[in-house]
Amino acid sequence: MIAPENPVLAVLCGADHPPDMAAIEDAAVVRYTDERGLADALAGADALFVYDFLSGAVPGAWHAADRLKWLHIASAGVDPVLFPGLRESDVVLTNSRGVFDDAIAEYVLGVVLSFAKDFARSLDLQRAGTWKHRETERIAGREVLVVGTGPIGRAIARMLRAAGMRVSGAGRRARVGDPDFGVVHESAALTRYLPEFDYVVAVAPLTDQTKGMFDAAAFAAMKPSARFVNVGRGELVVTSDLIAALQAGELAGAALDVFETEPLPAESPLWTMPDVLLSPHMSGDFIGWRRTLVEVFAGNFRRWLAGEPLWNVVDKRLGYVPSESQGGAGWATGN
Repeated sequence: MIAPENPVLAVLCGADHPPDMAAIEDAAVVRYTDERGLADALAGADALFVYDFLSGAVPGAWHAADRLKWLHIASAGVDPVLFPGLRESDVVLTNSRGVFDDAIAEYVLGVVLSFAKDFARSLDLQRAGTWKHRETERIAGREVLVVGTGPIGRAIARMLRAAGMRVSGAGRRARVGDPDFGVVHESAALTRYLPEFDYVVAVAPLTDQTKGMFDAAAFAAMKPSARFVNVGRGELVVTSDLIAALQAGELAGAALDVFETEPLPAESPLWTMPDVLLSPHMSGDFIGWRRTLVEVFAGNFRRWLAGEPLWNVVDKRLGYVPSESQGGAGWATGN
């Protein structure tokens, strides 16, 4: 795909413009816009950079995309822009795969340790001025199932293995001998394997097949001593079923970074439930992540101008970058 001589780039960003865009502005006509002006910005645009990756405005403005050839989203998940109009078009979709892998893996290790070492209760007792000795759990040797075998899932598997945990995966195809997971189970048969695990980590992409995959049946299949961690997409989980499972003692706890509705509604029971850890969709957001997202886009922008193959091309049928495709590692090394 070769960029036109004087490309027009629309950038969906709201009030906060992406940093370090000077080199891109020198090479293209850049139209910064919020959701209200997106249709006007798309008219005649050759490319779209969805910097505001939580926005759902692209489908509503798609009718104005009369010349678009390439859409890049500043996230690993592409569900906000993967609607029928884009799927059926010739527009190439790329994402920011590779930016958040290690940060999310560190988050998962952190919440696993928090559960095992009872940090939340220690903090409560500290604030109450109460000295109460307890015994805590070891994580070495505990069984973990990571549901989602893409780059983030693999980073999680490597980090948890390094801490002594025994990690398996769940993905579209069952297999053995995987370099990061060893055994990968078929996610379509998830409830068959869930009883084996002490921790279940959801990091699958959101597709028609994965939406609502963690429902009442899935939670009922888990050990009562198991903990559930969601760093994937909120819609992977039927929230009412999760709340019911926690209330019934079918799970020992949950750590949730993503939710069906964000922000989490104030009336949600999750806010005050014991053994539930909540964070506001920030597990991958390390200091400097916004600049890194622009670096990824800038690397792909340079390739686009030169007519070179783009990094992180999403298979629009699958909803993610296939594992066998080239990832985004090149942007970090300048290759």
